[in-house]
Amino acid sequence: MADPFSPDPLPRLARVEAVGHLAYGVFGAAARFGPLTAVHTGPGVPVNTGWHDGGDPPTETDLAAFEGFCAGHGQPAILHLLSHAAPPLLALLSSRGYGLTGVLHAYTRPLTDLPTPPTLDVREEAGAETWADLASLAFGPGSGAIMGLNARLPGTHRLVARVDGTPAGVAALSVREGVAALYSAATLPEFRGRGVQTALLAARLHLAAELGADLASVVVTPGSGSERNVRRAGFGVAGARLTFTRER
Repeated sequence: MADPFSPDPLPRLARVEAVGHLAYGVFGAAARFGPLTAVHTGPGVPVNTGWHDGGDPPTETDLAAFEGFCAGHGQPAILHLLSHAAPPLLALLSSRGYGLTGVLHAYTRPLTDLPTPPTLDVREEAGAETWADLASLAFGPGSGAIMGLNARLPGTHRLVARVDGTPAGVAALSVREGVAALYSAATLPEFRGRGVQTALLAARLHLAAELGADLASVVVTPGSGSERNVRRAGFGVAGARLTFTRER
């Protein structure tokens, strides 16, 4: 069983994230360049990025091909990698004009000793459009495009939490290679502070176990309320997701 408090889950998590990233290719274009994946789904969508699969470092040829893909689709060269893979890449990325532009904490949790099932009403939402509309309201202006893609992404399980019968929050998960990736969680403004995210976390952990996963993963902003929530739900920090953007 993977230990969420060691670096061991990171190579597995990076591989699963890379496979999940490629899935967005159904909405546009996707390609592999050695250990890198690249996606374009339309103008200005946040998943128009690259991902390192956690294995061998990319070569200059791999990076040049990735950059060519990005240029051909009119998007910046943005690359995500997990922290275990960063040390041997820093000099190469710097030489090609990349700078660190983002850091998120990567958390994992074995799917054992699960939290108590939520008392709030949380269930899967069959309608992709219904879920996307709720998610866009919860995340706010500018989120419509990515929420629409996430709602229709193959393998996504869409959840909605309700308070007194009224939709109050949304979340999603997908399972690949035994890893349940938790994402797209947000609460509608009028229901914040009422335990909606705690309920959605618990519900997704139980669903992930039912789907056969043995490990759950989530990335959060350091110091955020989301980070406090995942810690309370039994997650431990495994590393960081680092984002590098080519600036010259």
